Amino acid sequence: MTTTPVVEAIGIAKRFGPTVALADGQLSVLPGETHALVGRNGAGKSTLVGVLTGLLRPDAGEVRFAGQPAPPLGDLAAWRARVACVYQKPSVVGDLSVAENLFLNRQPRGRFGLLSKSRLRRRAAELLESWAVPVDPDVPARELTVEQRQLVEIAGALSLGARFVILDEPTAQLEHRAISRLFDRLRDLRAQGVTFVFISHHLPEIYEICQRVTVLRDARHVLTAPVDELSHDQLVEAMIGEARGLVRVGADRPPVPAHAEPVLELSGVAVPGFVGGVDLTVRRGEIVGVAGSAASGKRQLAEAVVGLRPRTGEVRVDGRRLPASNVPAALRGGIGYLPGDRHVDGFVPGLSVAENATMTIADRLGPAGTVLPRRRDAKARKLIADLDVHTAGPDQPVAELSGGNSQKVVMARALASDPRVLVLVQPTAGVDVRSKESLLGAVDSETRQRRGALLISDELADLSMCDRVLVMSAGRVIAEHPRGWDEADLVAEIEGISG
Repeated sequence: MTTTPVVEAIGIAKRFGPTVALADGQLSVLPGETHALVGRNGAGKSTLVGVLTGLLRPDAGEVRFAGQPAPPLGDLAAWRARVACVYQKPSVVGDLSVAENLFLNRQPRGRFGLLSKSRLRRRAAELLESWAVPVDPDVPARELTVEQRQLVEIAGALSLGARFVILDEPTAQLEHRAISRLFDRLRDLRAQGVTFVFISHHLPEIYEICQRVTVLRDARHVLTAPVDELSHDQLVEAMIGEARGLVRVGADRPPVPAHAEPVLELSGVAVPGFVGGVDLTVRRGEIVGVAGSAASGKRQLAEAVVGLRPRTGEVRVDGRRLPASNVPAALRGGIGYLPGDRHVDGFVPGLSVAENATMTIADRLGPAGTVLPRRRDAKARKLIADLDVHTAGPDQPVAELSGGNSQKVVMARALASDPRVLVLVQPTAGVDVRSKESLLGAVDSETRQRRGALLISDELADLSMCDRVLVMSAGRVIAEHPRGWDEADLVAEIEGISG
């Protein structure tokens, strides 16, 4: 007895001009499974998702739902009844309530055809309760956590009739406990007949939550197999063409001399409501990591250092005091910043690679504050070469790049001003193994001489290259570990279960 797949993609091909985005896309997802879709940035995952959700018309091949041909591209209601996708980038409208987002463009009506707020709230509350999503329907969507937003989007998709949901890097911005809660919800939803495609660069998650995996490489289908029949090395080899283990960039970093001068000094830095007073020093040639839960205050500390949040206390770069809440002063003072979410505040999608990479030095690219395109493009080409950004050239819109390459452009912007210290928040979030290695390699090489780095991350691979790692909890530093820290001890402190 054969089981008809929930969805099948057969021989999908798609070109964008001369670029082959997908040459042989294959996917078959069985009812009630969580099916991993993995591959390096640029392997064709996003293109395949676009075809599966009716956003892109394939040049060749076909998509079938429950054995039947996919609906015409213009029939949005039919597509939404079959498939939904929860993206890394929020698709909710922040100024609307949860209830308004759930029933956007299909609000219930009362007498005389007028919109009924009471019916809207009641239906939203019933929907959230039916799928066990613990969110108040009256809360503005902008106040949701990433975890809550994802569950609301899943509930909204299920209310349209879809029982097949694509999750695009759902854990990229979540802390460990939130990931565990999300996985529990996915298991519950599977038990209720919901099928998932799970896209992630975090391979341990594939083994934890998925039953089968499909690998794309170089725009082609490589394999589909049960997860429990593939070792970690076999999966990585399928993704990148050769066996590779955990990224270990910086394993040969020399010890930072005890007499090395500080490049970044924090004295009693506090952020109201988030950080209760932190003293911290980064020396020249040193990478200092900061770990902690989402509620630890680590990200707010980084944002205060670069002037994005109001703070008290002192921040000094090369001995010079920086004013609070002043981003231009922080940049002029010698800070290079890589934010934690490239989709929200990492780059401007409509601008080119060159414009994004040189944004922080626009005043240096021509006389009297003007920008000379030739000078801008020359600087961008050097950054592109230094960071191995795969792009058609400096004029290509950054929105057209893969996740790993767009993150490299954000790193290029942080380095463009020749900073004394780098402040990096989740520098490898949502990128593939090779891009992780390239980004961390850049941090390693840039900090071996006259720069330092403050690196905030949830990724143990990121933290493993640090010379020291500080652990924050409830807005304070509770522990410090030299290189060679014990993984179990560090995770226990982050999760608040040490001792």
